[in-house]
Amino acid sequence: MNIDHVAVLREARRVNDPDILNALYVACSNGADQITIHLREDRRHIQDIDVKNIMMHSTLPVNLECSINKDILNIVANTAPHRATLVPEKREEVTTEGGLDVFGSEDEVRYAIELLHDSIIPVSLFVDPSIEAMDKSRELGAEMVELHTGTFANLFAMLHSSLPHSNHSVKEFELPRYELSDRLEASLEAIKISAKHADSIGLEVAAGHGLNFHNVHEMMKIKEIVELNIGQSIIARSVFSGLADAVKEMKRLTTR
Repeated sequence: MNIDHVAVLREARRVNDPDILNALYVACSNGADQITIHLREDRRHIQDIDVKNIMMHSTLPVNLECSINKDILNIVANTAPHRATLVPEKREEVTTEGGLDVFGSEDEVRYAIELLHDSIIPVSLFVDPSIEAMDKSRELGAEMVELHTGTFANLFAMLHSSLPHSNHSVKEFELPRYELSDRLEASLEAIKISAKHADSIGLEVAAGHGLNFHNVHEMMKIKEIVELNIGQSIIARSVFSGLADAVKEMKRLTTR
């Protein structure tokens, strides 16, 4: 479970409410298997002290997402989470959009992996689903890949929800339903093929971004995917059902 969005609510008023440690305890007590947090360069939600406190108090493994910025990498190396996931970052984005460019940033990614490995930290790369990205991730020395499911999630929402009629409609996917359906099928197929190939070359496979209570069943059909990182949709559901029940329901949906 990614608990970043609890910190988003806290930072909106810059008070310690909601307390992210309370979210940690609820997640740990109600079925989460791992805690994921993202220490962004601009510190828009998770702060350095949050990382320290979560590492100290979590009874579950902690997956720390970070960019390939050297200052951030040094913090992660000194923190020694159970795993680090390297992700792209842009200051102007609302949330992480797209996978890490393992080709255009090959030298920087390789340096990041080697630095983290020196601190005995396993590394996952957050990448777009493609055979080429799986091969490059293996070549660079990662132990795991997290397949970026954002395109799949956007297509699913544009086809199966009221998103097209809202202010947040995805402009590039304002298409006829038959075309959306075809693109959704192609996106899902790319995830399946990438997961199978990654598994075949010795990479563990995770998936995340935009996964929610309505679309996660598609990921559960892909046996090579062993981990799902889900956050915003659980926090959004918790506004109405409470966090404990939201975590339990997602756990039910993601248990094979």
